[in-house]
Amino acid sequence: MTGVVTVGETMALLTTPPTGRLTAGSVMPVGIGGAESNVAVGLVRLGVPATWVSRVGDDAFGALVLRELRAEGVTVRAEVDPDAPTGLMVKELRGGRPRRVRYHRAGSAASRLTPADVDRVAEDIRTADALHLTGITPALGPGPAAAVDRAVELARAAGVAVVLDVNHRTALWSDEVAAPVLADLARRVDVLLAGPDEAALLLGGPVGADVEAGLTAARALVRRGTGTVVVKLAGLGAVEVGGGREVHGPTTPVEVVDPVGAGDAFAAGWLAASVAGGSAEERLALGNAAGGAVCRVPGDWEGLPTRAELAETGPMTEVRR
Repeated sequence: MTGVVTVGETMALLTTPPTGRLTAGSVMPVGIGGAESNVAVGLVRLGVPATWVSRVGDDAFGALVLRELRAEGVTVRAEVDPDAPTGLMVKELRGGRPRRVRYHRAGSAASRLTPADVDRVAEDIRTADALHLTGITPALGPGPAAAVDRAVELARAAGVAVVLDVNHRTALWSDEVAAPVLADLARRVDVLLAGPDEAALLLGGPVGADVEAGLTAARALVRRGTGTVVVKLAGLGAVEVGGGREVHGPTTPVEVVDPVGAGDAFAAGWLAASVAGGSAEERLALGNAAGGAVCRVPGDWEGLPTRAELAETGPMTEVRR
C-alpha cells in the first residue's frame, strides 16, 4: 500500500464563543480545517498513508497548518508562499452548535496553486493507490482548476484511481458556474462521491434524499461516464453503484454535536476500505462509521476515528472503570 494523494486548500479556523457574539477580549479557539487535509488525517488514523499537496502563506497560520498536519502523520507537500496569506475560515456558533461558516480565502496562497505545484509531486501521484480531489479546489480560481486537471491527467496516465468528492461550496461559486465544470470533471474520474443536492447539480434536476432516489441518481451518473458513484444520504447511510452492483449501506443513528467534516470522514473511511481491497459493503460501512464518529464531537476533523476507536462498541455514556 502506497497510500492516497490529495490536493487542496487548508485554512486556519477560528470559532466564535457559543453565543456567537464577540466583544472586546473575546477568546476564539484557533485550529485548522480543509476538506482535503481532513481526508488525509482521516486516512492516516485508519492506517493508510496520505500525502497532502497545497500552498500556505509565510505566516503564523501557515506554520500552524503545516505543524498540525505533520503531527498527525500526514506527508506534507506544500509550498510556502511569501506573497500571499494562508486562508481563514470562521465558524459561527449559536447555542454552542455551528450555524454558519464564513470563508476569507480570496487571494490566499492556495488560490495561487498551479499545474507546476502538481508537477513537483508527480511521482507521488504516479505511485499512489488513489488520488483524492474535491470540487472545492477548482472553485478557488483558474490556477487551482488547472492544477486539478493536471493531477487527473497524471493519475489517469499512470493507472491510478481518481476519486472526486463534489463538495459543492455555494459561497465560492454559483450553481450555474459550478455545474458544467464539475460535470466535466466527474466524467474524467473513476469514483464520484456526492450528496443528493450535489447529484442534482450534476444531473440538472431534483434528487430525493431517500434510498431509491439515491440509487436512481447514481445510476444516471454512471451512465454519464463515471465508473462508480456513491450518493451519501445522511441518516439513511449511503448507496454505491458501479461494477455491475448496487449496494445500500445503512448507518447507525448518532447524536449529532457538530456535522461539519462528516462528509470528509466518510470519504476517508470509504477510501481506506477501498485501497485495502474492501467490498462495496465494507467501503460504505467504514465510510458511514467514520462519518458518524466525527458528528459526535466538536470540530471538523478532531473526531476522526482510529480503527481501534471504531471497534469500541459501547454507548458514549458508558464509562469503563
